[in-house]
Amino acid sequence: MCNHHNKNYSRRDFLTKTSLGLGAVALGSLMNPLSMNATPLLDLNGDPILGKPHFPPKVKRVIYLFQSGAPSQLDLFDYKPLLVKLNGQELPESVRQGQRLTGMTAGQTSFPLAGSIFKFKQRGQNGAWVSDLMPYTAEITDELCFIKSMHTEAINHDPAVTFIQTGSQFSGRPSIGSWISYGLGSDNKNLPNFVVLVTKDKKGQPLYSRLWGNGFLPSEHQGTQFRSGKDPVLFLQNPPGISAETRKNQLDHLDQLQQLQYDQQEDPEIKARMSQYEMAFRMQTSVPEIMNTEGEPDYIYDMYGEDSKIPGTYAANCLLARRLVEKDVKFIQLYHQGWDHHGALPDQLKRQCKETDQPTAALIKDLKQRGLLEDTLVIWGGEFGRTNYSQGALTPTNYGRDHHPKCFTIFMAGAGVKKGMVYGGTDNFGYNIVENPVHVHDFQATLLHLMGVDHERLIYKHQGRRFRLTDVSGNVVNDILV
Repeated sequence: MCNHHNKNYSRRDFLTKTSLGLGAVALGSLMNPLSMNATPLLDLNGDPILGKPHFPPKVKRVIYLFQSGAPSQLDLFDYKPLLVKLNGQELPESVRQGQRLTGMTAGQTSFPLAGSIFKFKQRGQNGAWVSDLMPYTAEITDELCFIKSMHTEAINHDPAVTFIQTGSQFSGRPSIGSWISYGLGSDNKNLPNFVVLVTKDKKGQPLYSRLWGNGFLPSEHQGTQFRSGKDPVLFLQNPPGISAETRKNQLDHLDQLQQLQYDQQEDPEIKARMSQYEMAFRMQTSVPEIMNTEGEPDYIYDMYGEDSKIPGTYAANCLLARRLVEKDVKFIQLYHQGWDHHGALPDQLKRQCKETDQPTAALIKDLKQRGLLEDTLVIWGGEFGRTNYSQGALTPTNYGRDHHPKCFTIFMAGAGVKKGMVYGGTDNFGYNIVENPVHVHDFQATLLHLMGVDHERLIYKHQGRRFRLTDVSGNVVNDILV
């Protein structure tokens, strides 16, 4: 095999022996774009953009608590007393303005306004409105930066989740975590740069691994999912009878063969594969250590809630996210399903908030007490908002809400963003943005900016086009930055 790799072929030999000659070269560029037509660029100063920020970052690490299914902002954070006053009356056409509806409510003959049945109070020094469903979050509003004027382009779940996670409604683009891993490199050589945690045993809109995929970026930048149970990372441990020494010897020889292959073909994916093998070997020790939370004191479990003792729950994953931050993992993506409430919203929303409110607040307080919130950013939010009218029948105790891309709420806490701030606003009906709109690409540009990356300069050339997370738009929301 080594002799085969050591044989040198001239360009004439290659073109002569290849069945399609020059045509094969053209075909190869189409069939294998990563190695032949996808290359990193230099920044505007002619320097490589990989492994270092463009300017001093305010954030070293990100924990993104993604609430899949789209939480109802009107029942949690965007208080609208007019909806309560007009409960049951028709949504005025002057408010809707013919905006697109989903197929689930487009056939309704009536659009009755649904005021929230939950009580709201103003919290903290900033007077942010928070529902009684979120009592723990209400206690830390002075740490939070609310953006109530988020808006997106997609009206259905899959394209909307794909859009906010990758910058495109179409699958195949790199996720946010992959872009950050590619652009900034790693601060911990024994753990992945991009870790994904998914709450176990939750039903809801499906989550696909492409949401944390590397797209056309080198494969070592794909998110690594940590699972609860015996094998946190699939296929990581050695088979029975294989010692660590044997595995290391095997990897050393495999590395030699792959280096020979790379010297001949110069395919960057070979280097990526070598890097992944090496990381997997180091993770055999580091992952069990990070996943074992038995050493955490009782007061930490009390802070995060009883569920934090059950591996794979949202609370346990929040605690695990803090442990990963302590090990300098750069991007941690936590997914929690079950927020898609087209009907029976009051009961289902109560259950979701009970699962997530306490551990979310605990994570932020825990990071702060350890001094980690000073350079860590926590993000909470979904893919779009919910309508101000009821999907289906409206009763005094029950209603549902359809998808609403025109406005929704997220919040952030930690490094780089102003504390106790409420940014943007919607009209009295909670249907349209009237102040400081923030597009998904603006949010993504701001996130990269906080990590020291100019979103217009973090570029990857693929199939003849220069791609970036924010595509061809996006502005940093400077008003929310410190």
